[in-house]
Amino acid sequence: MKWLVLLGLVALSECIVILPLRKMKTLRETLREKNLLNNFLEERAYRLSKRDSKITIHPLKNYLDMAYVGNITIGTPPQEFRVVFDTGSADLWVPSISCVSPACYTHKTFNLHNSSSFGQTHQPISISYGPGIIQGFLGSDTVRIGNLVSLKQSFGLSQEEYGFDGAPFDGVLGLTYPSISIKGIIPIFDNLWSQGAFSEPVFAFYLNTCKPEGSVVMFGGVDHRYYKGELNWIPVSQTRYWQISMNRISMNGNVTACSRGCQALLDTRTSMIHGPTRLITNIHKLMNARHQGSEYVVSCDAVKTLPPVIFNINGIDYPLPPQAYITKAQNFCLSIFHGGTETSSPETWILGGVFLRQYFSVFDRRNDRIGLALAV
Repeated sequence: MKWLVLLGLVALSECIVILPLRKMKTLRETLREKNLLNNFLEERAYRLSKRDSKITIHPLKNYLDMAYVGNITIGTPPQEFRVVFDTGSADLWVPSISCVSPACYTHKTFNLHNSSSFGQTHQPISISYGPGIIQGFLGSDTVRIGNLVSLKQSFGLSQEEYGFDGAPFDGVLGLTYPSISIKGIIPIFDNLWSQGAFSEPVFAFYLNTCKPEGSVVMFGGVDHRYYKGELNWIPVSQTRYWQISMNRISMNGNVTACSRGCQALLDTRTSMIHGPTRLITNIHKLMNARHQGSEYVVSCDAVKTLPPVIFNINGIDYPLPPQAYITKAQNFCLSIFHGGTETSSPETWILGGVFLRQYFSVFDRRNDRIGLALAV
């Protein structure tokens, strides 16, 4: 087993645990390469309408575009898993050894019989991730993130998984507020905080733009070598998700969206930027993008001529250059802007990995704020 790297860095007079993350191909990219993306979305759509009133459903927006993963261990002795560190959910889950779905055969599964510290609650759970669903039960055990140890940590164990075949991760580790956790369980970050694992209740992401290696998530402080200038602090507008108020979105000096202010979620779960379909369509018209299947195709030459998309947050401009919002896929280029958020709110935006690769992000639970600075 490869033990996770701990770098002894000092900030705010405390040690920081820095965990390496790896950029993987997203499930969307894998399916697109095999020309299976549209079929996948059509075949899985019906599962979203199936609900069991006896089981808690925790709706989440996206898992097709999860990209950055790291390793944790669960149990005594430790069993290692690759998880998404997710600022869009609050819960931790991994596959159970009793999982009967084909997806579990290609992922690591937790053997509760091999852990001397495991405790079972027998409470059923169900979590929806867009076109994917996991169903299983709650357990508790010792969970380790680097040298951080959360004792008697509640987590989910999947017994059935739908739509996760080929996903580049075993499970998900949520980092949002406990108010949205399933069954009212205490999320791992809150457990670590209450157990005194760190005195500064912050975590931060540096997502590398150039290569699969080099991205990190850090807990307990901030390593200032990962960003330029000063951190700009933004108040959290609602302590459920990592949600902030945004002033406007503009291109070429013209406001193209969020004209009267709007809300935005900073979300490591997706590599994309999501917004209301009508406004995303307007942005794509300015790019001369054409609709193809579930995505928008853009001329690869547009990278040379298109202006940045500027997100004004708390009075500060955060430009996203075309080199970031246009991505090469096989022999064509795609926009990373996607619609669909109008189903949950009149105008909410989700700023995913493409934004967070440009801007180092710090999530401060004590002060309910997010810090952003230009990533190195």
